[in-house]
Amino acid sequence: MMSLMSKLLSLAVITTLSSQASTDESDVKDYVKNYMIQNKQVKVTEVDIISTKMLDEPKGWEVFFLNIHANVKKSPTVFDKVTVPETLFVKDGYTVPTLINLETGEDYKSILKPELKADIYNDKHLMAGNKDAKHKLVVFSDPQCPFCRKKVPEIYKAVKANPKTFALYYYHFPLLRIHPVSDIITRAMVVEQNRGNKAKVMDFYSLEVNPREVNATKVLGMINKKYNLKITEKEINTEEVNKELVFDKDMATKSMVAGTPTVYLDGKWDATRNKYKELISK
Repeated sequence: MMSLMSKLLSLAVITTLSSQASTDESDVKDYVKNYMIQNKQVKVTEVDIISTKMLDEPKGWEVFFLNIHANVKKSPTVFDKVTVPETLFVKDGYTVPTLINLETGEDYKSILKPELKADIYNDKHLMAGNKDAKHKLVVFSDPQCPFCRKKVPEIYKAVKANPKTFALYYYHFPLLRIHPVSDIITRAMVVEQNRGNKAKVMDFYSLEVNPREVNATKVLGMINKKYNLKITEKEINTEEVNKELVFDKDMATKSMVAGTPTVYLDGKWDATRNKYKELISK
């Protein structure tokens, strides 16, 4: 649904936002609600402006980072509620859906994300390091994502070795359409986090399992045997676990996270996922 909605929300032309030279947030919201989507199956219900940013180059362009909430009609009586991140570039009352440097081919839409809000750094999500450390790392991850399985334990190990330099905040972002089994694994991880076994949570990245497996009894059996645990199906399906996963998903939406692993260093998106290495022992 995310890819479908992204297509529905994209425009390939310059569009007038306002007849005035300057554009404020209400202009952007009105435009998105009333004119942006030319599809009768989609009704925009709300637009959240996460943040804005003025570009130093090219000059005069302001970036609006948005979460667009919409109802998508599946049948005459059935609607899906979806939230889609979107980025708009605005200048002098006009907007474009992307901005590309013709000399370098660099697409600004693909390299810009909003900076994280302070509420991302809460104690419950502190996975390793000292919360008063010089630098803060935030990771959104899926334990079955192939690149996550290599990168996230690597980051965790570096933070454990440098607790005064880094604080690591971890958010669950299971990609269930690709790895349905991640729902079960992630829930088991939350149970262990709540037990205070954060180191054990990182061990789950070594679990070898069919990514399409949805039998909770089978998966928990593998987890309990491999890691010497006693996690039950009842424990992974509590209201508390449900709320925590919804919270993590909401934080990912607000941060415009679309894939894994997504890594932030001191509130700024690190597309390389390696900038933290430059700060070790400094």
